[in-house]
Amino acid sequence: MKKTLLLLCSVFIAVFIAQGQPQTPVKVIFDSDMGPDYDDVGAIAMLHAFADEGKAEILATIASTKYPNVAAVFSVLNTYFNRPQLPIAVPKGNALELKDFQHWTDSLVANYPHSINSNGETPGAVELYRRILSGQPDGSVTIVTVGFLTNLAALMQSLPDEFSPLPGKELIAKKVKKLVSMAGRFPSGKEFNVDRDFTASKYVFDNWQTPVILSGFEIGEKIKCGLPLINNQSVVHSPVKDVFRISIPLAEEDKDGRKSWDETAVLVAVEGHEKFYTLQRGKMIVSGSDGSNTWVNDANGNHYYLVEKVPPAEVQQLIDKLMMHQPVKK
Repeated sequence: MKKTLLLLCSVFIAVFIAQGQPQTPVKVIFDSDMGPDYDDVGAIAMLHAFADEGKAEILATIASTKYPNVAAVFSVLNTYFNRPQLPIAVPKGNALELKDFQHWTDSLVANYPHSINSNGETPGAVELYRRILSGQPDGSVTIVTVGFLTNLAALMQSLPDEFSPLPGKELIAKKVKKLVSMAGRFPSGKEFNVDRDFTASKYVFDNWQTPVILSGFEIGEKIKCGLPLINNQSVVHSPVKDVFRISIPLAEEDKDGRKSWDETAVLVAVEGHEKFYTLQRGKMIVSGSDGSNTWVNDANGNHYYLVEKVPPAEVQQLIDKLMMHQPVKK
């Protein structure tokens, strides 16, 4: 009887201790087509909010496009959240260069402090990926992509270098825990992040070896955020607020808030999917002719797409709250 009581007490103590332990920060590399769209800004604001809460450790912020202001914009946002030292990289090879037709990037660079002024001041995306990954524990890194798959395709095809004796695919398999990507429409369709560089997208999704969680177009389409941030009078001189304040009035479709595709990927990468979504397991197939995607259910597949579990309004409320996070005073 005494042994049984002692065993039960031990179990209860172990559970109590486990429940009281803080969450181990998720190690995140953030890969984004930061501009011309601006849900990327909401996504990186959330990531900094999670880092301030001790839920995430941001290892690097990497651009998957190379328009002239992209490194400076990353520098503005990282500096605003008191992480000016965060590594930033821009693709050095072939990559898309999109125009910011809403000109919010110009406004940020003109009005906020930043230490990096040009893309030439940063390392290449593949170089930074290899440097960061090689220094992390095995199976510890979550890569969050909310843009084009250009960098990841190049990383997968990279050769051994001064950072690691492993080629790209082997380095990823050794160091990366999972990839969380805002990509695709499910169960089938065509989506911007995938089809704009569909050669890279196809290569990545055909060959990536770790688990891949996909937040499809249909997930973020129903989550419209930004209005509470714009209307929050306590948030002043904020680049995040300025981006949404500038951009939302410029598109009729955004009158109720900007669709929040990229934010959902960050949410799931850090908080996990269980509270908000279920997962459909299988394999995403990307067309080599036009970048459209189809889906094959497969109990052994390493791809998973999100399926709504709670009303989008609940997720919207959480994202809006996280986007209003203010930098921690130091």
